[in-house]
Amino acid sequence: MHLVQLLLPLADNAGRRFDGKAYGRVRSELSERFGGITSFTRAPAEGVWKEGGHTAHDDIVVFEVMARELDHAWWENYRAELERRFQQETLVIRAIKVEML
Repeated sequence: MHLVQLLLPLADNAGRRFDGKAYGRVRSELSERFGGITSFTRAPAEGVWKEGGHTAHDDIVVFEVMARELDHAWWENYRAELERRFQQETLVIRAIKVEML
């Protein structure tokens, strides 16, 4: 089993917050494909990283789905689509192998 996490920004690079419909669409797409989703949207997380000589940051929300198998091609295409929708050069989507207890 794999836990797939999607880290999505709350705002574009100009600081304009995305409409809640954008997240609702992602929630619906993933729920339909994987049968369920967990969304961490009430207390946004903050991502910080060094870029060149300055520090950049994003406020993010996290969506998680569980998948038995990873379809790498599907995830690569979906990530590219989300990067377009959320106007990002790169979005983080990561998978963690988990053992169900």
